[in-house]
Amino acid sequence: MEKPPVDSYQDNAWVRLTQSKWFVYILISPLFLVLFAYVVYPFYQTFIQSFTGDDALSHYKKFFSLASPANLEALWTSLYISIISVICCAIVGVTMAFLLERYDFPGRRLLAILVLVPMALPPLVGVLSFTFLYGDSGIFPRALQHLFGLDQVPFSLNGIMGVIVVHTFTMYTYFYLTASAAIKGLDPSLEEAATSLGAGRIRVWTKVILPMLTPSIVASALLVFMISMASYTAPLMFGVERTMTMQIYLSRTNGNLEMAATQSMILSFVSITFLIIMRWYQNRRNYQNLSKGISVHRSEVSSKGMKILATIASFVGTLILILPILVLILISFSVDGAWKTQILPTDYTIDHYIALFTDERTWRPIWNSIQMGVVATLGNILFGVAAAYAMVRLNFKGKTLLDILIMVPWALPGTVVAVNLIAAFSTENIFAFNQVLIGTFWILPLAYFIRHLPLVFRSTSASLVQLDQSIEEAARSLGATWLYTFRRIVIPLTFTGILAGTLLALVQSLGEFVASILIYSSSTIPLSVAIFQKLYAFKFGTACAYGVLQICLILIVLIISEKLSKGSAGSAI
Repeated sequence: MEKPPVDSYQDNAWVRLTQSKWFVYILISPLFLVLFAYVVYPFYQTFIQSFTGDDALSHYKKFFSLASPANLEALWTSLYISIISVICCAIVGVTMAFLLERYDFPGRRLLAILVLVPMALPPLVGVLSFTFLYGDSGIFPRALQHLFGLDQVPFSLNGIMGVIVVHTFTMYTYFYLTASAAIKGLDPSLEEAATSLGAGRIRVWTKVILPMLTPSIVASALLVFMISMASYTAPLMFGVERTMTMQIYLSRTNGNLEMAATQSMILSFVSITFLIIMRWYQNRRNYQNLSKGISVHRSEVSSKGMKILATIASFVGTLILILPILVLILISFSVDGAWKTQILPTDYTIDHYIALFTDERTWRPIWNSIQMGVVATLGNILFGVAAAYAMVRLNFKGKTLLDILIMVPWALPGTVVAVNLIAAFSTENIFAFNQVLIGTFWILPLAYFIRHLPLVFRSTSASLVQLDQSIEEAARSLGATWLYTFRRIVIPLTFTGILAGTLLALVQSLGEFVASILIYSSSTIPLSVAIFQKLYAFKFGTACAYGVLQICLILIVLIISEKLSKGSAGSAI
């Protein structure tokens, strides 16, 4: 057999470089540079500010003082809400992923489409839709009050319970997406072997399936915990005044920047501690899937009684999922200021939608959000995938530090990230290429990039952990270069996880509010801030019209991602 031609000098140089012990540091150096410039440096400014004053520890002493327990109460409330939110989201998200990926039943296809609907709800409008539906003056409480002739509404969502319900509804998709990607890659022979050895369904679930889902569950738990700790809109709307983000906002509003910095540092410490604990738990065992890409097929529900039950459950689930969207659509056609004490709006108009596409001032925030969201997400893909591969596949000093640096922005509330960027880039410096970024187009995409990098990183990491490394080793032994192996094997086999994280990052960028409200300018006003301004002016119809349009944008993203996911099925062959 004729020998293949000898590689060129450049190819040999590339091979020698990839085999060098310094190659890993060449790969990760851009990651560390970006994280140092846009995470460490701004974070350092906040850290220094928390120790300013005559007594360096005075603000920390005041925080933990029992004489003024507001801060301690806020810390406990935030921890409680975050932990319960993680548990509720895990139960709902993993259960939905398992049912939709493993069983075929009446209504499954419709439910599989609608299960991602909560992702399309921007935070402000999502909370507002729940208030319209289930609040003290909501549609359902008022309807039951009128129906039964009650003096007061029989129930309403408020307080901590209202926050947890909204968190569960809007955040279970984090667990659903990552768990679905993991379930698709589970080896059916593991369950078959356990069943043949006499294990029941519950034991197979607890001893085989759940342990294999651990990387996905840990990744989702980190994201939900951190976003719950940084939640601002839901506590604000449901009257929970004592949370860490509310305390930080009040401190900054009152001009007490040192206390706000102290509160931010403590919030960061709690979230980073949770990150370390979850990493320790995940690293206790090996979760690699040795199936070489073989996945389980859905089982059809054959029992007549179970089919009826599944149909009813699917209908109820579908109704619960689409109600917030339906109420947004309904209110988007209502005349501003006409809906007061009635159960439903009485006057309707299409003027809000006409203004969206005919008034340049109304359309500008939409176009701004699309541009800035896409720019930030492209950066998230590039650095998130690279960081995930480095963490899972490469051995180098500083892995734990890299992981923490990536997750720190997610542990910080959006207000803190925004203020950090203001402090760092209000003047010219080398990290801004000797430019002032505040007030320019690039400051918002930079904030979105920093905040949402963990989404792509964690989702990709979960997929890489389950990918058997021997597949890559086999390709390398057959002569494939590292770059070829990464492009033709690693990317296609982890594409579902990458796509899940990318989708989350783009959706979050389109709806980001807390950071945007502090650093936007009149020329870069994003959609979320425009919605807030309309709500603040009691123009609920216009705000909900914005929200409906945003939902349409997200649905377009979902459809495109679904097409890409299906098209990647054979790309690794």
